[in-house]
Amino acid sequence: MHEWIKLTIFAAIYNPFFPNNMLKRLLATFFIAFYAGLFFCSAQNDYEHQFSRPFSQVMKELSKQFGVKFKYTNVDTAGVIVKYADARIRPYSIEETLKNICGPLDFVPWDEGKNTWRIKPFEYPRRKPEDGTKFTAYLTQLNSTRDKWEIRREQLRKEVRKLLEIDPVLEKCYEAKPLLGKIRKYDGYTVQNFRLPIMEGRTICGSIYTPAKSSAKNKSALIICPAGHFAAGRYNPDLQKRYATLARMGAIAVSYDIYAWGQSEEEVSAAAHRTPEAHIMQTVHGLKILDFMIQRKDVDTQRIGCNGGSGGGSQTVLLTLLDDRYTASCPTVSMCSWFDGGCPCESGMPIHRACNQTCNMELAACFAPRPMMVVSDGGDWTSTVPKVEFPFLQQIYGFYDAGDKVFNVHLPNERHDFGINKRQAVYEFFADVFLLNASMIDEDKVTIEKEEQLKY
Repeated sequence: MHEWIKLTIFAAIYNPFFPNNMLKRLLATFFIAFYAGLFFCSAQNDYEHQFSRPFSQVMKELSKQFGVKFKYTNVDTAGVIVKYADARIRPYSIEETLKNICGPLDFVPWDEGKNTWRIKPFEYPRRKPEDGTKFTAYLTQLNSTRDKWEIRREQLRKEVRKLLEIDPVLEKCYEAKPLLGKIRKYDGYTVQNFRLPIMEGRTICGSIYTPAKSSAKNKSALIICPAGHFAAGRYNPDLQKRYATLARMGAIAVSYDIYAWGQSEEEVSAAAHRTPEAHIMQTVHGLKILDFMIQRKDVDTQRIGCNGGSGGGSQTVLLTLLDDRYTASCPTVSMCSWFDGGCPCESGMPIHRACNQTCNMELAACFAPRPMMVVSDGGDWTSTVPKVEFPFLQQIYGFYDAGDKVFNVHLPNERHDFGINKRQAVYEFFADVFLLNASMIDEDKVTIEKEEQLKY
């Protein structure tokens, strides 16, 4: 092989068909660099160089040795070197081998079945389902009695608030009258847009879905609805159906923009959503919306709920942890013990380091003994809820003889969305706990508005 490369270099330099000296030098340089690279790679596989080998070469050999395929997601393997590569191989276990090789590189191997492994970068908010099972067992033992739980719960509330660094931001907020748009009347409900100033240069924009007969004498339940990362945010047709149907049933439902999405993007760049500030400000928005809405004379302050899906579900858990005014909670397709939410608006601040590590499952449990329903499905990280997370919630609610106040609707054949079956579960939950009119559940009566109609 080496002799062949030498001959190639010689031919490139002295070939009469390449009279251009510059071209000759370029070809010579290329082949010399190529040869040197091969020599460098082979020279690393010795004691002096820690028996190093290229990652790509190691994985190619492992594929043949174990008869498996590798897929890569957001992993750049170019130039990656594995030290002591051969010593990391366990011929009896591809799982242990990959753990040994990928761990030091901050890569994580995921078994996708069918002899296929996906290599991903390490994600601090995401663990594996088996990690969730172990973590839940640990938390179950840690919170084995009501006394132990209540001590930890108070510590969690204090530490999460401190780690979120929200109080200095709240101190900058001021009370201001909201700017209200015209009321649009539909079948059994109305919609009104608003813009709420909260601090210098910052406002919250959203829409209020109100029952047609809501009044100071006929007070309505209030449901704050933080939006998730579904396409179009709060303007998503599926989410509009939910807001409007809840209003038709007798609850005031409030939707508002995700931080740096929708009209919020007018004040900060879209890139701001990918910063820790999004975690803080999105929570501030939820707290300030409740401050604003609870002053309305047609709101029943004894019936205040929170319901969001995906990232909105993470916000549901956080808002109900920080604010005792909520009386019912419904995190949807979000809560589990092994994924805290991959977006900075969910895990941009280190709130899950509270009390020497926690997770959204334990934070959600802090809502006990007030009514809570968790909606989960078989196609995302909530797939483990029935067997792992829900029993933990039942244990905590059991401390208060409130096992009948916590529910799980699991849809094993569905994926990550806020589809009709998930919305139906939400309607039935709030109809039960807030005594809403279930006979008004009819999404065909809902008018889907264009995005521009929902902007103040």
